[in-house]
Amino acid sequence: MKTIGLLGGMSWESTAEYYRLLNELTRDRLGGLHSARCVLYSVDFAEIEQLQAEGRWTEAGEVLAAAAQRLEAAGADLVLICTNTMHKVADRVQAGISVPLLHLADATADAVKAAGLTRVGLLGTAFTMEQEFYRGRLAAGGLEVCVPEAAGRALVHRVIYEELCQGVVREESRAAYRRVIKGLVAAGAQGIILGCTEIELLVGAEDSPVPVFPTARLHAEAAVEAALSAPRPGAPAARS
Repeated sequence: MKTIGLLGGMSWESTAEYYRLLNELTRDRLGGLHSARCVLYSVDFAEIEQLQAEGRWTEAGEVLAAAAQRLEAAGADLVLICTNTMHKVADRVQAGISVPLLHLADATADAVKAAGLTRVGLLGTAFTMEQEFYRGRLAAGGLEVCVPEAAGRALVHRVIYEELCQGVVREESRAAYRRVIKGLVAAGAQGIILGCTEIELLVGAEDSPVPVFPTARLHAEAAVEAALSAPRPGAPAARS
């Protein structure tokens, strides 16, 4: 199995889910006591969030690119940015390393298309819902994307940063997200992308009348598939 590099900490709440998912998926594929080969670099999210809020994306990209280089130096054969929002700087991260960066939006678009859907609602941070770096990537993959109205976007964003990233899960927020999802479905969404890795801590398939696409799980599934698709560079040949 190739070694998966996790660029995490944004927030650590969802990064912990990535670690769990990667190991469960690997065990399911290989059986027994197998677990995922992975290395993790966890940043201080408070520093990253400040760069986000101040629009200092170039600096944020430099921070993550340097972290990704450390993952590669530690033996990572592929790298995941364990957050949707910071895929805004995915190109800078990929430019700084020689191993592949597995883009979260691509893994998500593939899953949506495999389900036969073309129009999806997108929940995430305001950056993810409103800017083109993510929506445009989905559109390039053949999807039509709709987002909540302004008040709904503000609510979804606030809950992510003020609650979920801090490990707080509230029933009233779950109910509010359900109302936002209902509005997207009324607007024609055939499925809902949970486009922030923390959202999966709050809502799931049972909270939506249409299929949901949990991006952390989809990213982890794609990573395990990639890690098992070919021998790890320099690995000994399998015994017959």
